[in-house]
Amino acid sequence: MPGMGFGIRIEGLSKRYGEGDTAVDALKDVNMTVAPGEVVGLIGPSGSGKSTLLKCLGAVIEPTAGKMTVGDEVIFDNGWKITDLRALRRDRIGFVFQAPYLIPFLDVTDNVALLPMLAGRSNGDSRKRAKELLEALDVGHRAQAQPSQLSGGEQQRVAIARALANQPPVILADEPTAPLDSERALAVVRILNDMARQFQTAIIVVTHDEKIIPTFKRIYHIRDGKTYEEAGQALH
Repeated sequence: MPGMGFGIRIEGLSKRYGEGDTAVDALKDVNMTVAPGEVVGLIGPSGSGKSTLLKCLGAVIEPTAGKMTVGDEVIFDNGWKITDLRALRRDRIGFVFQAPYLIPFLDVTDNVALLPMLAGRSNGDSRKRAKELLEALDVGHRAQAQPSQLSGGEQQRVAIARALANQPPVILADEPTAPLDSERALAVVRILNDMARQFQTAIIVVTHDEKIIPTFKRIYHIRDGKTYEEAGQALH
């Protein structure tokens, strides 16, 4: 069961681009909650506001209005409440993208250990954490491999390990299964659910992938910058 409280809470979030007659409201009074240990789907057509919402929550762009809470901390309330957004992204929010974006000249372990080291953890502790995550994700046997030696599914598992490396309360996954076949896509979703439960991480998955939509217990649709929640089809 998901933990108590909220890993993610978004209240009345809006994002406007431009001014006057040319203004475009990309987000309009968006509300969303994701509990610790929960994976929620976010779906909608191109241009509906999915990417804008993820960029706001990931502290990549600044919302126009509203409130965002990550874990037990308000990060935005009609203005940023965090002074170091770079540290927020590094330490509190994990990112998984459609492409793994692994560093090609580092082996698998170093790709995962780099983020904790940048956050100030020792090399030994960072590599220990990396190896534990790689084992948990069934790619421990590839710990010394170069990214180019991995399959697409293995690369995405390493990317998930990297996202978990600093034990963030939130992971934002943007089309993480798009390049994968059905079997590997469903395996990635199972991994995300397992990791969410194990580490009590709140995960939002943006997707167009019809193969994985039935796996979500809760889904937020976004249309014209507004969100609508519905129960998913998953029974597990």
